[in-house]
Amino acid sequence: MALKVAIIGRPNVGKSTLFNRLVGRKVAIVHDQPGVTRDRREASAKLRDLALTIVDTAGYEYSNEDNLERRMWEQTKRAIEESDVTLFLFDARAGLQPYDEHFADILRQSGKPVILLANKCESKLQEDGIYEAYKLGFGQPIPFSAEHGLGMNELYDALKIFEKKKAGECSAPEQEEQNDAADDEEDKRPIQLAIVGRPNVGKSTLVNALLKDERMLTGPEAGVTRDAITSEWSWEGYKINLVDTAGLRKRARISDSLEKMSAASTKHAAFMAQVVVLVLDADAVLEKQDLTIARQVIDEGRALVIAVNKWDIANRKEALDQLNYKLETSLTQVEGVPTVTISALKGENLDKLMRAVIKVYNRWCSRIPTAPLNQWFADMIDNYPPPLGKNKRRIKLRYITQAKTRPPSFYIFSSNPEGLPESYLRYLTNSLRENFDLRGIPLRITVRKTGNPYADKKN
Repeated sequence: MALKVAIIGRPNVGKSTLFNRLVGRKVAIVHDQPGVTRDRREASAKLRDLALTIVDTAGYEYSNEDNLERRMWEQTKRAIEESDVTLFLFDARAGLQPYDEHFADILRQSGKPVILLANKCESKLQEDGIYEAYKLGFGQPIPFSAEHGLGMNELYDALKIFEKKKAGECSAPEQEEQNDAADDEEDKRPIQLAIVGRPNVGKSTLVNALLKDERMLTGPEAGVTRDAITSEWSWEGYKINLVDTAGLRKRARISDSLEKMSAASTKHAAFMAQVVVLVLDADAVLEKQDLTIARQVIDEGRALVIAVNKWDIANRKEALDQLNYKLETSLTQVEGVPTVTISALKGENLDKLMRAVIKVYNRWCSRIPTAPLNQWFADMIDNYPPPLGKNKRRIKLRYITQAKTRPPSFYIFSSNPEGLPESYLRYLTNSLRENFDLRGIPLRITVRKTGNPYADKKN
């Protein structure tokens, strides 16, 4: 059975142009004048192997009176109700308009799945309009051009998901589940877990203990491991690629070419991993080289867990005091990095270490729903408004949206992003960690300027 797809949007955003492209011929009249389409129009279409019934609709012009606009809107409502999925078009050149946001509220109330298309994206000039659309709460917009056929591959991929669901007679998913479809695919892949640290802290011994196999060569000599070695492993149902790495020394102490290659292999493994376990020697915790490694891991956006090894023979009080002091004073970029004391040689606390790995990995993959995120954002601004900008006018922060996960990355839209001080961003970042349980992982917040849709229309 064909997937029924309704094309929705305010007047003159390109709905009929998209309808004609999908149908494969010029069925609907296309004109620069808004409001050309009045009746809903249906036609069969094929997009690769997808059988579709495409419904073109009138642009949204709400009216309470019994007039032509009201009857046009009733036709559009019926198209939404009878569809399997809706394509919500907005004009990326003009940016979001009040009608777009009003229409988004109506689509959310309908409960129908929504694919958001940022139409008229023929160049990068429309980038601000694309980012602004995150506030609608329909996930990542697809950059699109109905006139030139750009974005058709991405539209096919999105529609294919709903065709499979309909074929299985599944109910329509919640909107947040649609937004996370790509994340769910990622979750099926093995977790990339790299074990890093200075030479001779017990990295290979830890890998062997986790695998319960003498997989890695170990010994009292420093630098036994020379290359990053990956082992496929499973822990309590989680598929994991466990990567042992060569020890990292200070760059000034690396002289021969082989050690340089080993160091490069280790850094590549760490920066390509999703979670990095930094192994420390309990008798020398978070020395300068350890801190350098930790900062590089965080700067690359990886999730970090600290494992304090050789705990069975350590001066425990002294080691803990030193660790806490270094975390508070020298690793302030990420608050709440999980730390676990272990003995790789005796196999102590390894399950505790892996529970910390899985917990920080899940945080690293977190996606916060749009509604609670913006409610939190409004509360933060009410409690502590942004300071005055360089022109002595109050900086307006309009809304926040999560652009991606792994690590959680956010866009804040502002009237004057250049004037927002770093201290205010730290205030928001710390509160974000506390309110949404994002402690111990890197967060990325970018402030973007809210575009003016009328800027290019001024004489």
